[in-house]
Amino acid sequence: MGNKLKDWYHSIQTRSSLALLLTAAVLIEVSGAVQYFYARNSIRNEVKQRARTELKLKNLEIKNVVSDVETAINNMQWIIDWAVYNPDSIYSTLQLIIKNNPIITGCAMAFEPDYFPEHGRWYEPFAGRENGLTGAIVYRQIGSAEHDYHNATWYREGLTSMGGTWTEPYIDDAGSKMMVCSYTMPIRDPSGRVVGVFCSDVSLEWLVDLFGEQNDAYTFLASKTGRILAYPDKTMIMKTTIQEMTQQLTDTMIGHVNDAMLAGDSGEATIHDNNGEKCYIYYTPVEGGTGWSMAVIFPDREIYKNLYHVGYNLLIFLLLGLALMVFIMWRTVRGYNRLAKVNAEKERIGSELRIASGIQKGMLPKTFPPYPDLDEVAMYGTLVPAKEVGGDLYDFHVRGEKLFFCVGDVSGKGVPASLVMAVTRSLFRSVSAHADSPEEVMMRMNNAMSEMNESSMFVTLFIGVLDLRSGILSYSNAGHCPPVILNEAATLMTMDANIPVGLMSNWQYTKQEVTLHPGDTVFIYTDGLTEAENAQHGQFGEQRMMEEINKDLRNNPHELIDHMTTAVHTFVNGAEQSDDLTLLAVQLTKTTQS
Repeated sequence: MGNKLKDWYHSIQTRSSLALLLTAAVLIEVSGAVQYFYARNSIRNEVKQRARTELKLKNLEIKNVVSDVETAINNMQWIIDWAVYNPDSIYSTLQLIIKNNPIITGCAMAFEPDYFPEHGRWYEPFAGRENGLTGAIVYRQIGSAEHDYHNATWYREGLTSMGGTWTEPYIDDAGSKMMVCSYTMPIRDPSGRVVGVFCSDVSLEWLVDLFGEQNDAYTFLASKTGRILAYPDKTMIMKTTIQEMTQQLTDTMIGHVNDAMLAGDSGEATIHDNNGEKCYIYYTPVEGGTGWSMAVIFPDREIYKNLYHVGYNLLIFLLLGLALMVFIMWRTVRGYNRLAKVNAEKERIGSELRIASGIQKGMLPKTFPPYPDLDEVAMYGTLVPAKEVGGDLYDFHVRGEKLFFCVGDVSGKGVPASLVMAVTRSLFRSVSAHADSPEEVMMRMNNAMSEMNESSMFVTLFIGVLDLRSGILSYSNAGHCPPVILNEAATLMTMDANIPVGLMSNWQYTKQEVTLHPGDTVFIYTDGLTEAENAQHGQFGEQRMMEEINKDLRNNPHELIDHMTTAVHTFVNGAEQSDDLTLLAVQLTKTTQS
């Protein structure tokens, strides 16, 4: 009887253990199935997001190139039309366009038959680089009976277009001698009659690298007629259309995708090849006037390859039990490693910003007095950036018996502003080394910065030229805060209305003059002083600045700067600095004529 009870007890215990094991196995299996389901959805969503990001980035790169070419050529429209009645300037005009636009490999002006009788029926002056984007610029007349451009598609389309238009990509055998896409526009004579076509070639070789092969996906680019422009299989480029590439497939969805791409639509679809393999395709048009369309394709077997592998492992983990914990631990360690990498990258960026800050500060004068042997002038300046790097600047140098100095404030903050600040300071040094008047220095700097100002940033700038013999201060102001003159009283200097530097080329800046007497001081500042805020968002203001200056008009430059720095720090009372703060004081101590 006792043995039966014992056997029954062990039987119950065994069944309970088996039930627990079975329950655990079922829970693990259900958990694995749920994880598999969510992982699959997560991967699909990740692929979709990745496709959007991939297409957006490629779209942006292509758009930037297209936009740069369109902007450059449209801005040169007047000089292109001007060349019609100045035929001797055609080659110099083409050279200027090629030189100022590195992305353009070649350009030509193709004229109607016998428009210039002395040049014959076919006159197509061409300028281009010998080796793509790196060679020297060469010139030649490529129009001839063998190269009858009058029948070329790009020429016919250019004649009838209302403005600039992009051609279908083609192999240019006569001019650039490579695969190009051309931006064309009609050339008009002074009466408005179309007399030819201007054509600028952009090499498409860079698209091959942009649409290179990836591990689990591939992308391609098609022209407005469906011709393949970029594809992992380079033998298909310019030789195959998307219709020809997919004509052997029986899935009717392929035709809808092709039609949508040619129509310039965006979308996504699931397609199958003749073997039943599933693929996901995401497509979108290229922004701009090219008419191109691009797509990224993810084969199902590739994007879920890792998931299938994990599913197989989960089955083994179900049988082995502890493997699931190992997997979780592996994922945890991987997460910690990623976190460590993120922190290391954050520290690297911080270190680079500190180095950049040191480099930027090293560009500014920091030794005072700067000219110990110069008795005619005393100076002191300071710059406190709101971030690691900033966009304020000040600089000065003596040439002959004149002191050239400037104070500027770049729009924006951070790294972009610091780069513009460095360019502005370098331009001031180089231009003022040769120009004598402040308005001339300002105009040259403005023209140089306007030409390369793709980010639409600008600089408010004050430039002064102090004649140490006579005490005459010539100055030009480009939208900067009016400086203060300290003598018997502190007064704001009168300023002409001028636009900031970098907004518009060929602006005629004005020059103003004021005579300084020994002991007079000019105090220049950026709006980081007047717009400094305290915790209650009250601003330091121009009135408070003038009150502080008037407290002691006899301060030398160093004392004046220290006084204003203390005053603004006392006002903000520990509030976070919102803008760069730059102060510069220049005092005329005597004149060489006195």
